[in-house]
Amino acid sequence: MSMRSLPLALVLLAVGSLGCWEQMDDGKWFPQMKRQLAVQAFEEVDNLDQLQGFTPPEGTVPVDWASVPELAALSMAEQDALPNPVAPSLDSLSRGRELFERTCAACHGQGGGGNGPVAGPPFGTGPFGLVLPVGGATSVAKGLSDGHIYTTISLGRGRMPSYRRLSPEDRWNVVNYVRELNGQLGRGGRS
Repeated sequence: MSMRSLPLALVLLAVGSLGCWEQMDDGKWFPQMKRQLAVQAFEEVDNLDQLQGFTPPEGTVPVDWASVPELAALSMAEQDALPNPVAPSLDSLSRGRELFERTCAACHGQGGGGNGPVAGPPFGTGPFGLVLPVGGATSVAKGLSDGHIYTTISLGRGRMPSYRRLSPEDRWNVVNYVRELNGQLGRGGRS
């Protein structure tokens, strides 16, 4: 390309690219993303047809939230007394391990010693509760009921946030995995 045709090419490129740009009346550019089908948080929806694209696909199994107790409304004694409805099978323990490593190990550590990367500076102020026995120390979780561990995962306690985004079954899978790591399964030690 010669030096004379370079300015012409730049002008044509600039003029051609203006077709991709769009400006709204309020002066904002690229409004295409704003016009997509979406419901913003806390937005009132006047037209239910707007939600039509958000209906679950055919064959979706709904969650029966009526069978899930409202944990915050229960007393501590009622929370502690919640029975674990998920049997500690190989599938449950495998899923519990996967979830523990993904969601719990950042604070509690891979070995459960409360020494995950978030526990120390600059994020934390020291070890998080010992989920598992480490270095001769007794596990905090070993002395707690399944219901207590489950509601701690569900609601959070102290520095621990709520992990309610995990399904109820997955929270029980984590409880089973913690029990397995503490050597409490298969010996009648499950509470």
